[in-house]
Formats: sequence, structure tokens, C-alpha cells
Amino acid sequence: MIRSLAKAAGVVAGIGAACFTWGLVEAQLFTVRRFTLPVLPPGGRDLKVLHVSDFHLLPTQHRKLQFIRSLSELEPDLIVNTGDNIASPEAIHALHVMWGWLRFKPGVFVFGSNDYYGPRFKNPLSYVRHRRSTMPAGQEPPPLPTDLLRSRFEDNDWVDLTHRRHIMEVGGYLIEFRGTDDAHLDQDDYTSVAGPPSDDVDLSIGVTHAPYLRLLDAMTADGTDLILAGHTHGGQVCVPGYGALTTNCDLDTGRVKGVSTHTADGRTTHLHVSAGVGTSPFAPFRFACRPEVSLLTLTSTA
Repeated sequence: MIRSLAKAAGVVAGIGAACFTWGLVEAQLFTVRRFTLPVLPPGGRDLKVLHVSDFHLLPTQHRKLQFIRSLSELEPDLIVNTGDNIASPEAIHALHVMWGWLRFKPGVFVFGSNDYYGPRFKNPLSYVRHRRSTMPAGQEPPPLPTDLLRSRFEDNDWVDLTHRRHIMEVGGYLIEFRGTDDAHLDQDDYTSVAGPPSDDVDLSIGVTHAPYLRLLDAMTADGTDLILAGHTHGGQVCVPGYGALTTNCDLDTGRVKGVSTHTADGRTTHLHVSAGVGTSPFAPFRFACRPEVSLLTLTSTA
């Protein structure tokens, strides 16, 4: 009996070690996912939007940096960055250099919690028990140089959408963006950008880091055509055949990544949640959830 139990325990430990090892490997299998969304007015050309999120970059992550450099080959018309870019101050310069030709493309951005604060260890089980991560009492995270990161993005002429509405011409279309600060930190103030889309714009896009339902409801009810968010890491550790165990917010796990829709106040909008590229340095693995960026092809509704 004791030998049987020991053998079973050894098998379980072996499976666990194999899964953990694969998780470390999968975290380096950077992927470009492609989706098509019918949101543009009839008669115009398609637009390619590169949606990036959750790099959690360290300057020593050379494979990730090379992947970021390669994104210019996708030749997007627009870059949307939904935050959590860095895991250390030293990563800012490395990221700025690796954008390459993307620095000369139109872009917009909002920040997430890990653009404001550096990573700290958190109990992984808290993600499942509480549906969002929790910081141990008395462990304040170290601040990051957010203003420097913002300045580098603005050097690219990318627009900070934090509590701001902005109209931009892209590929012959007038696109109105609205964005908020990070809802995961409870820093969002949707009232500062609320209201229906402006007259004569071709497309209205909402941008935020964490897809909390209060923001999805408000943006949808106001008539946005598309909402872009990140934060969830796609669940990061998923169960094959089942999916994500958590979204780290109040979004349901069925929409933890990729394209879906959201309905509020009788209106429905398209939603894209990026599974992101990185992980916390304290949990550097993914399972059944590859790191990714998304290339969204926006097409005519007709």
C-alpha cells in the first residue's frame, strides 16, 4: 500500500514538473493572432490595427525584445497599446529602441498597474480565489518612472488616452478614441470621457487596460463600435479543453482573450481582449496560453 502511494505521488510530481517545465517554454513561444472585425463604414479600404499589451518587459529578455522588433514587419496602420509595458525602469530604453519603424506609425496608449508600480510576489492562488490578484498587507510595490515611459511613447507621436477623447485620421478614416486609467487600481474615471461618439467620425474605439464590466457597460451604452483591453494574460495558466480559470477582474472566463461582443443598455459592441506577451518575473510561465499580440483587420460592415 505504501509503495503504491509513493509511486502515485512520484507520478503526480513528475507530471507537475513536466507541466511547469513546459510552462517556462511556452512563455517564450511568441505568437501573432489575427482577427477580422466588420466595424468600418461601407466602401473604404481595410485597416490593420496592431494591438499590443502586457509586455512586462525586462531588458534581459532578449527573445521578447526581438519579437517586439519583428512586429514592424506586420506593417499595421495603427498601434494600440493597452499597458503593463515594463517590469523595471531599465526596460524603457530597450522598448523604445525595439519599436523600430512602428515609432513612425499612428498610435494610442493607456497604462496599466505595472506601468506605475514594479512587480512584487503575490500568492498565485489569490487569482483563483478572489478572481483578481491581491497584494500582501504592508508590501507596497516599488514605483516605476511612468512619466519617462509616457515621454518615450509621446516621442513617437503616440497619443495618451488616459481620461481623454481624441480624434485621429488613419487611412482616410476619422477615428475617435476614448480611454481611461487602470480600473484594476480603481483609477478609472469614465465620466471624463462619457457620451455618444462625436458627429462625423467613422469609428469609435474605447481603450482601457483592464476590462472591468463597469467600463465595458459604459462604453457600450455610449455607442462605441469597438473596445480594446488587455490585463487578463488570457488566464495565463489554462486547462486544455476547459480554458482559463481566472481573468484577474470581473470579466467572465469565456471572454478572457480574443474577439467577442458585449451588450449593455440594448447596444452591442465588439470587444477584443489581448492575452498579452509577458508574465510577472515571479511567475514566468504560461500553460495552454501562448504569449501574443493581435493584428486586427478592420473591414466594412457591408
